[in-house]
Amino acid sequence: MTENDHTPLSDVLPPPVGGDHPRPPFYITSVEEKELRVKAELLVPSLTVEQPSSFDEYVRQLLVPPTVMDLVRKAAHVRLATWEVQAIRALLAPPARPPGRPGEDPAPGGAGLLREILIKKAAIDSTHPPYIRVACTGRGAYDDLAIDRGDAPADAWSADFGSPAVLEIWPAQHYSPIHSHGDTTGIILCLTGRIDVMSYDRLAWEADKRGLGTLTPGMCAWLSKKYYAVHKVHCPLDGGPHPAALLNDTGDFAASFHVYLNENETSVEEHVPAVLSRDVFTYIDEHDHTEKSFTTYSDLSWSVLRHAMARIATRQ
Repeated sequence: MTENDHTPLSDVLPPPVGGDHPRPPFYITSVEEKELRVKAELLVPSLTVEQPSSFDEYVRQLLVPPTVMDLVRKAAHVRLATWEVQAIRALLAPPARPPGRPGEDPAPGGAGLLREILIKKAAIDSTHPPYIRVACTGRGAYDDLAIDRGDAPADAWSADFGSPAVLEIWPAQHYSPIHSHGDTTGIILCLTGRIDVMSYDRLAWEADKRGLGTLTPGMCAWLSKKYYAVHKVHCPLDGGPHPAALLNDTGDFAASFHVYLNENETSVEEHVPAVLSRDVFTYIDEHDHTEKSFTTYSDLSWSVLRHAMARIATRQ
């Protein structure tokens, strides 16, 4: 698969005629979007966690479970350095097009590590634009690709699936399917860029949308067995001048830090079955709208990505 193997997004969906039409990723109109953003501001407990600026915000956040607030406090100072953001952008950027011929395909080769992973993932799963999961512990599925490319040295870490802490990289205009985190408790901390999180009342294509929240750096969304376990995540940044159906045309992105704890890690109660843990989650297929399951894995390890970013930084 190459950058332009997919029909451009503008050709996949007919342009709105005579009014506002639902569009991906949430399949809502602009009017519905405004209504859902207002609904998100009224959810109790609060869908997002940030420094409250009013009594109402404080009270809604006061009802967020203590386990969640503990995760938020522990992650409060996690950041990506400026050089790391710039390096990730370079690793995501599409290959350069021939000078003076912007409509032509990019020159062969030259794609950064993260761009190559996106291309490979899009070839495997065409149901939604891909994003990248980076394990904070253990190895990733594409670590060997990075090593073979020379982006990172070989390392001896063993595979570690279902990592409790991951960095997720959201290319501009890419998004997840609707999915459920089962009985886990967790947080989504925005590190850079902007992320939209749509909350649903259940795991189904026709599920009611509870509210649409936006995360900017330092803000958290959260979930638990009882609250906000089903959601869809989207990076609303500009997808570039020549986006395709599954791949954007820019290095712009958002990044978020995710921590998920199984039920037995937050209490002394009986261990939660694996099907409801962070090792497996269920989602709604964007094409046939049926419920499916996904065994979690990471695309890269933090160790490998760190080496790849350092190589980019030393060239600049």
